[in-house]
Amino acid sequence: MLLRGIPMLMKTKALVLRDVSYKESDRILTLLTQDRGKMSASARGSRKKGSPIAAGTQLLCWSELVLYEYRGRWSVKEAAVERQFRGVRRDLERFALGCYFAETAQTLALEDLPAPDLLSLLLNSLHVLDKKPELPLPLVKTVFEWRCMCAAGYEPQVEACARCGAPEPEQPRFHPLEGLLYCKACRPEEDSAPLSPAALAALRRIVCADPKKLFSFRLDGASLHQLEALSERYLLLQLDRGFGTLDFYKQLSI
Repeated sequence: MLLRGIPMLMKTKALVLRDVSYKESDRILTLLTQDRGKMSASARGSRKKGSPIAAGTQLLCWSELVLYEYRGRWSVKEAAVERQFRGVRRDLERFALGCYFAETAQTLALEDLPAPDLLSLLLNSLHVLDKKPELPLPLVKTVFEWRCMCAAGYEPQVEACARCGAPEPEQPRFHPLEGLLYCKACRPEEDSAPLSPAALAALRRIVCADPKKLFSFRLDGASLHQLEALSERYLLLQLDRGFGTLDFYKQLSI
């Protein structure tokens, strides 16, 4: 929100998606804000020892920020930490996965357009990485990938076979370029991927679940591996790009 009487100031909560060192002690931040979606802002002096905004402008930090605009550019005036996700920061593999989530959100979010579903998903996923070590990282990753695509308008159509209409396709297959579900007999081509009954049930649940219950299920073994590989392939094909943070995470998880 803009502060009344001081039109060049704005207070908002934001997650730091990316930070780039600039000059001797500054950083340029990419933020996903509660009020205006994706924004860029400079954090002047944030790399100096004892800087009052240092903690609140760290990568993957959720903070309440006061921003000020000067000549069309935003800068951080104040930063109060709301959540640092310390459990994520203490584990390199979890931190790498969190950075992949942030880079994906940065790609999907638009400048100055609120993205409440994407922001909520990102915060929820970071909370799970932080506080629920019992959940396998591949499960957290596949849930985030499928659901962020839904939030961005790429929801897969998995209610029934796209060709014959069977609600329970025989030997189901998913076409990651089309985003459609088929029976094997309806789409036997190699560019579609098989889904076990458990993987298909999990995918349907992820697409439709209440956000508060998004991670409250279990999937393991071959079905989890199958669904995770497919969610990654779907995301990369639909967005037509790769992610350096994903490559780094995969190197750590080998």
